[in-house]
Amino acid sequence: MENVALIESFSEFKDDKLIDRVTLMAILEDVLRNALKKKYGDDDNFDIIINPDKGDLEIWRNRIVVADGEVEEPNQEIELSEAQKIEPDFEVGEDVAEEVKLIDLGRRSILALRQNLISKIHEHDSTNIYKHFKELEGEIYTAEVHHIRHRAIILLDDDGNEIILPKDKQIPSDFFRKGENVRGIIESVELKGSKPAIIMSRTSPMFLEKLFEQEIPEVFDGLITVKKVVRIPGEKAKVAVDSYDDRIDPVGACVGMKGSRIHGIVRELGNENIDVINYTNNVQLFVTRALSPARVTSLKLDEENMRAEVLLKPEEVSKAIGRGGHNIRLAGQLTGYEIDVFREGAEEDVELKEFSDEIEDWVISEFSKAGLDTAKSILEQDVIDLVKRTDLEEETILDVIRILKEEFED
Repeated sequence: MENVALIESFSEFKDDKLIDRVTLMAILEDVLRNALKKKYGDDDNFDIIINPDKGDLEIWRNRIVVADGEVEEPNQEIELSEAQKIEPDFEVGEDVAEEVKLIDLGRRSILALRQNLISKIHEHDSTNIYKHFKELEGEIYTAEVHHIRHRAIILLDDDGNEIILPKDKQIPSDFFRKGENVRGIIESVELKGSKPAIIMSRTSPMFLEKLFEQEIPEVFDGLITVKKVVRIPGEKAKVAVDSYDDRIDPVGACVGMKGSRIHGIVRELGNENIDVINYTNNVQLFVTRALSPARVTSLKLDEENMRAEVLLKPEEVSKAIGRGGHNIRLAGQLTGYEIDVFREGAEEDVELKEFSDEIEDWVISEFSKAGLDTAKSILEQDVIDLVKRTDLEEETILDVIRILKEEFED
């Protein structure tokens, strides 16, 4: 390969990867110096002149002329008779500059040099991509579905960068087709070998927070602050918001007239049910608000152990707990308190776990997930409603009702 041919192939990479001139020359010189070290043992006495625009590449080896038979360092010194073949006027002690052609390095070295050159350019390109996406961590990003795999969706952005959306970072109801645009946040960027691994997430609470910033002008402008976001992706979320301007209703501004502002966010998240709550430093009031839509009768705080005992009317208990226990779990995560729910008149009731000798534990657990953990809470419900609220068969529910009636009502 001639010097010009190497420069031409290098320029192709330059145009393709958009590498600046200074970086281009530094990479090429670094690769050439490595090749010279392998060939001659040292590269300190070599001058490399590169003009990538004209396709010029010159390599000069500088050596000192010594008397014939006195060469100790062949790379640093040249015999007088050899030097005079280059220029007859040379004398002992003078410097000789001799041009080195790529072909002098040997065919194998040239092939290795080109491969090393390609590798260095890709490495430089990967480093730039890594730095670019590292700065985008926690930000919303859009890319197109390129390939659908069992464990992940592979996305490509407009620049051809590969982004991974793992299965566990997708909302359960997500379904994407090839060519479709997908929004999520850049959750993490890592270098695996020399290649950056860019991970997108649609399940992160940060994604919901960034959607609020993007869709609600007052949040974007800083007039409303998102204090905390907790989610069960695709199911339910709670967002605590606050405003330092008393004239602004943060909840009303986020939800909009008849839910107009939040509707787009809900749709983006697969119809995730989003509760927007007014933040307050008053813990008692914050816990009460976090349990909405349930209405709390009274509340007792144990601040030392971060526990809250909440008293509710029987008809409010299922609202506080929510389907599958989602509401009370998110309220606890939002406030940082472990919330214990108690019914008014509970002393007349009996906890379901008292019947564990007759009712299997997994059945009790299923009722508990639906907020039905006492005998009365089950006996007050219609069988059809119990089937809807739990994953239990009607026959199993009827058996439980029979046991409770026999044991509890007698």
